[in-house]
Amino acid sequence: MSNNREHWGSRVGFIFAAAGSAVGLGNIWKFPHMAGQNGGAAFTLIYLICILLVGVPIVIAEFAIGRKTQLSPVGAFKKLAPDSWWKNVGYLGVASAFVILSFYSVVGGWTLRYTFVAISGGFEAMAGNPVLAKELFGDFVSSTWNPLFWHLIFIGLCIWIIVNGVKYGIERWSKIMMPAIIIILIMLVIRGLTLKNGMLGLEFLFKPKFSDLTANSVVLALGHSFFTLSLGMGTMITYGSYLKKDQNLLSSAFWVIFLDTAIAMLAGIAIFTTVFALGADPAGGAGLIFHVLPSIFSQLPGGIIWGTLFFFLLFLAALTSAISILEVVTAYFIDQKGWSRAKATVTFGGVAAAVGIF
Repeated sequence: MSNNREHWGSRVGFIFAAAGSAVGLGNIWKFPHMAGQNGGAAFTLIYLICILLVGVPIVIAEFAIGRKTQLSPVGAFKKLAPDSWWKNVGYLGVASAFVILSFYSVVGGWTLRYTFVAISGGFEAMAGNPVLAKELFGDFVSSTWNPLFWHLIFIGLCIWIIVNGVKYGIERWSKIMMPAIIIILIMLVIRGLTLKNGMLGLEFLFKPKFSDLTANSVVLALGHSFFTLSLGMGTMITYGSYLKKDQNLLSSAFWVIFLDTAIAMLAGIAIFTTVFALGADPAGGAGLIFHVLPSIFSQLPGGIIWGTLFFFLLFLAALTSAISILEVVTAYFIDQKGWSRAKATVTFGGVAAAVGIF
């Protein structure tokens, strides 16, 4: 089966796809609210150190395992360490990817729903009122059919992209979505920096206050470096297995990590400059995105545009990660069970969608 294995069409396509896997809700949702709750710049510095010391070597290792074996995690470990327990690490990666996708697609559905709420002017009534924004979110997620509909739409998009294959599905759409993410983020950063008091957000994110740093903050930064780079669950091994033998792993890994980290930093700048400019709480936690920002964007001139761009950005980031997670499961059944790509993708995308309902 490996003789007929798909490969990336170009080096740029692979880098965008792998960076898209790393760039997700962790960069644009999780990193800003973790930084906000853990002292801003001090947390950012520890996070960057963890990325350099831990993230770089593990990304390279996972790429190397995938490229060497031309197999997804289970097959890769079987080939490298036959008659050992290592294959169970591969099974754990596939199982983890499946579980993660089942709830990741739910949150992805939220981002898609909020994109349409923003573009229709749904945030206008809650200008400066985060309590009202929180009630809107609560009503949405507690309803029966609304979140279910958007969840199924989101995972349906994932299935459609994966069914089209590595080159004509994942790579083609990553080369569209990743530049779009970068362009939208730059626009939001410029908007934030030009707001009155927006520079306070920049200071909060990049001026270290080590007195705010705790042991828990260090652990969170280390854990987030794994989460944001999609490490330990077979994604990078799977993507690496579609590499040709002459691909430069070191430079590719650095490009992936650079894009992932740069997007996290840009997201932090875009969010905190806006938050500080309008006097909101930078330590708003996970609710910063769905509770606070809808009430902030509606206060800005052209708020409909900025709110729509932000939540569309969040949706694109979620989608680029979700397709990589589904590909881990799909690749296992193609490699180890001999299933067709369409059968594996539709079957387990459907099962993940069903589990996500609960």
